[in-house]
Amino acid sequence: MELKHSQLDEAVSRGLISAAQADGLWAFLSAHAQERPALRLTHVLYYLGGLIAIGAMTLFMNLGWERFGGWGLFFIALAYAGGGLWLTRYWLACQQPIPAGIAAAFVVSLTPLAVYGLQVALGGWAEGMVYRDYHQLIDWRWLMMELATLATGALMLWRYRLPFMVMPVAVTLWYLGMDLTPLLFDSSDPELNWELRKFVSLVFGTAMLLLAFWVDVRTRHDQDYAFWLYLFGVLTFWCGLSLLESDNELGKFGYFCINLGLIALAALLGRRVFAVFGGLGAAGYLGYQARHVFGASLLFPFALSAIGLGVIWLGLLWQRHERTVGAKLRRRLPQPLRELIENRQ
Repeated sequence: MELKHSQLDEAVSRGLISAAQADGLWAFLSAHAQERPALRLTHVLYYLGGLIAIGAMTLFMNLGWERFGGWGLFFIALAYAGGGLWLTRYWLACQQPIPAGIAAAFVVSLTPLAVYGLQVALGGWAEGMVYRDYHQLIDWRWLMMELATLATGALMLWRYRLPFMVMPVAVTLWYLGMDLTPLLFDSSDPELNWELRKFVSLVFGTAMLLLAFWVDVRTRHDQDYAFWLYLFGVLTFWCGLSLLESDNELGKFGYFCINLGLIALAALLGRRVFAVFGGLGAAGYLGYQARHVFGASLLFPFALSAIGLGVIWLGLLWQRHERTVGAKLRRRLPQPLRELIENRQ
């Protein structure tokens, strides 16, 4: 809930708090609001500039950079990383944690370039593959770059504890899950390889979600370090799940139930990303039913409308009794999980 200064003024007029208390509370809330990411123009500019800088050294690098050679790329990455570390410390000293976190994420994102340059310089890189392919092709030879990035991210998080640094770590875990498939399952059958990729995506996404939940519980009294892990964990899990094919209606209904479970998790953990992907999956299943199962039935649109209105009614009913029911349910949960849910509400 967003609190406005006019609401504090109204509380003063009703005699609930004094004017001095209202001013002090507003100053306190304003100071903490600056530390949290939100849709403010300043924060949008922070992230836009940071993502442009990160993209320049990752997604948007062209073949012209290969002219610098291995050692050239390695030392360029080190120089940029040094500048990023200086900016991180400078902005932290200026009490600006959001730009400091972006600068630190920039440093982590330079790790693949540095490792690639070092491998090329030492003659340990195969011909025909260039750094630009790192973000485009799935190949087990990127593993050294990915493992080094994870190690750098862990070290930076231990040193600076800035949540946005988890973003390149989460992206790297996503890459790692895809690149492990050709290493673990070397098959000459393209169809089998595709099935294995979907299975690995499903399993790796589940593992990333469990990691995100563990991080969420461990940092429930701190800043939000789990957001990016949840995002890429759900993305990896949901894509693998959605690409799995089922020849029977029971399997498709199971897919629908899993997506409803994701929506329930969104309400439980306060993570909207679960609701987004769960809603897409549930809508896809209902669309399938409309086209292939009930396509010729005149009653299906009416039944679907009734279901939609019923879901809205359940939402209103839940809103009315949320505090009472939620309190009873939370009393049955372990204390760390109970505190996590309360902090996310």
